[in-house]
Amino acid sequence: MTSTERDEETKEEQKAGPSARETGRRRFLKVGLTAGLVLVVVGIAGVARSLISPPNPPQAQEAAAPQTTTVTVTVGGSGGNSTAGASTASTSTSSSPFPRLMVANLSDVSTTTPVYFNYPLQEAPNILVKLGVAAPGGVGPDNDIVAFSQVCQHLGCIYGFVPEGGAPACDSSYKAPGPEGYCCCHGSIYDLAKAGAVVGGPAPRPVPQVTLEFDSSSGNIYAVGMGPPTIFGHDTGSSDVLNDLQGGTLVS
Repeated sequence: MTSTERDEETKEEQKAGPSARETGRRRFLKVGLTAGLVLVVVGIAGVARSLISPPNPPQAQEAAAPQTTTVTVTVGGSGGNSTAGASTASTSTSSSPFPRLMVANLSDVSTTTPVYFNYPLQEAPNILVKLGVAAPGGVGPDNDIVAFSQVCQHLGCIYGFVPEGGAPACDSSYKAPGPEGYCCCHGSIYDLAKAGAVVGGPAPRPVPQVTLEFDSSSGNIYAVGMGPPTIFGHDTGSSDVLNDLQGGTLVS
């Protein structure tokens, strides 16, 4: 609006009198009030948006890649040391420190003919027998072929095999009720049909059992590990069979 037009409007208002001026004032106040309400509404809407929608909603954040952990266990050679390293969680791999030794063929064993062999060290004597009855840890067609350390758990003597009804060389009056290991040093007796459990004499624990595998296609019998307790003289009585690998040379 030009100054001339404003002057003309002023003159007209003066001519119209107080009622026209009052009408103009009310119109001005109405316009101002409306503008103020609009500003208030806009401000409230902005605050509401900031509360409802945070500037960085979780959906907009990049999802982190899932983490996995793989555990790989490697048991070290003849020293029996073991190490474990972590790098993925659902898988684990392990390698046995015990050698795999072919001990005998099925045709080599019978209930009266044991097989003697050294395992897992060249200095560690063992005995393999066919019991004629299924036994814990037994392999073969009848699950009756077992093997044990031949070192007595009392003082480390070498015990002998006595078949059912037989007698040890040191006591002809004794008749074995089943296949046994009989130690003539101090009379310790082991039941070979019951995992080498002590059934007589001063021995404080069973003789360690050799873990066997049987190949039905060839008839071969393999030694692949030892069960607890440890062989006498290898941290005697411990349940850590890795001690059986120390103090000598591994068989091959």
